[in-house]
Amino acid sequence: MVERSVLLKGLQHPFLVGLHFSFQTSHTLVFVLDYINGGELFYHLQREGAFPEFKPRYPPGDLNILLDSGGHVVLTDFGLCKEGMSVGGTMQTYCGTPEYLAPEVLLGHAYSGAVDWWGLGSVLYEMLHGLPPFYSRSKAEMFENILHAPLQLHRSVSQSARSLLQGLLERDCTKRLRGEQDLAELQGHTFFLSINWDDQLARKVPPLFIPNLSGPCDEKREKYFDPEFTLLPVPASLGLSDMLGDVANGAFPGFSYMPPAEVGVTEP
Repeated sequence: MVERSVLLKGLQHPFLVGLHFSFQTSHTLVFVLDYINGGELFYHLQREGAFPEFKPRYPPGDLNILLDSGGHVVLTDFGLCKEGMSVGGTMQTYCGTPEYLAPEVLLGHAYSGAVDWWGLGSVLYEMLHGLPPFYSRSKAEMFENILHAPLQLHRSVSQSARSLLQGLLERDCTKRLRGEQDLAELQGHTFFLSINWDDQLARKVPPLFIPNLSGPCDEKREKYFDPEFTLLPVPASLGLSDMLGDVANGAFPGFSYMPPAEVGVTEP
């Protein structure tokens, strides 16, 4: 239900996946989302090993970062979002992808939105180095590294990128890059000085990688996604009758969503 709410809030955002419908059957909850066919960012990263430093200057996001047919970043999968957070508010839920957990989460402390900036630093580090910071195949060792190991930066990393990563991956969350200005402090960092944020939001900045696709409906997505996903069996089709049955099933009241402009759609 939180994911549905977050998707509805971001309907018009240029870098968030859009929701067209949501409904439930007797066995399934269904989101009908934008078709994003330019690939998964970390699949591209896996094939390249690491990105040149100028590529991550495009604002990195969180996990599940996709590229659309024009090469622009699209974020998806908001199942772990937390709603209703006030400024200065804290949480205690232990959740997240192990490689990107902030130290305060691992320690079981109450944590604030500063954990998101640690996650951002982890993703940016991975884009520049090919692996997350403090990574180990052993989760126990990786957690120990997150808590205590020194941050190792490749010598090719520029001084501005080094400063940014050190600020975001600061273990003391009260000293972590964000301060009282939050996003503004990040945008003003020397690493991002070349970015015109208004042009970026308006999608006026040409992406450095443009997928070789004919358009937003091109189905040749297998070149940009791991076969582990593209070879999965396609679920059985669902008709409009399944969507209308949502009210009767009612296991998740209020889950259904149909935009006003599409209410008149009829089943062929």
